[in-house]
Amino acid sequence: MTIALSNTPALETERLILRAPQADDWPQWRAMTRSERSRFIRAADMTDGLAWRAMGHIIGHWVLRGWGNFVITRKGDNTALGMTGPWFPQGWPEPEIGWSIWSAEVEGTGIAFEAAQAARDFAFGTLGWQTAVSYIVAENTRSIALAERLGARLDPTADHPKPAQKKDTDETVLVYRHPKPEAA
Repeated sequence: MTIALSNTPALETERLILRAPQADDWPQWRAMTRSERSRFIRAADMTDGLAWRAMGHIIGHWVLRGWGNFVITRKGDNTALGMTGPWFPQGWPEPEIGWSIWSAEVEGTGIAFEAAQAARDFAFGTLGWQTAVSYIVAENTRSIALAERLGARLDPTADHPKPAQKKDTDETVLVYRHPKPEAA
């Protein structure tokens, strides 16, 4: 049985469906959190228990805010490839458009760009956001390249989540500010 959040939208692009997370995504999420793919979004010692709680945080964001990260799937295949979407946990300075690709085989295919662009359009259009940023660890060159491809620019004056909110390390977090769709 597939348990799913009710009353959540799904976004459709040329190749993708972006939907709310569901219980069947756990194996892909767990595998990603146990791999090097998650090095910029996890604690160094991610256990199954921490991964489970992190997934609960993702699902809970939908419940508490009414929106959140969408799981990325290909049309006709419900396998989770990653996630992207609007994100604004309590205490963060600004709303964020975030992304992570869970499956190495889709890197370089444009799926992250296509999905993040749809999620950003949803945040500005449907949710009515006036601003959005992406918080990116300075060493995460792939995410920086994606942010820049989306038209986001480094904003050195913007505040960012404190390390305990993002990760429990001293990593430098950069803030990339997204243009409003009409300015993109």
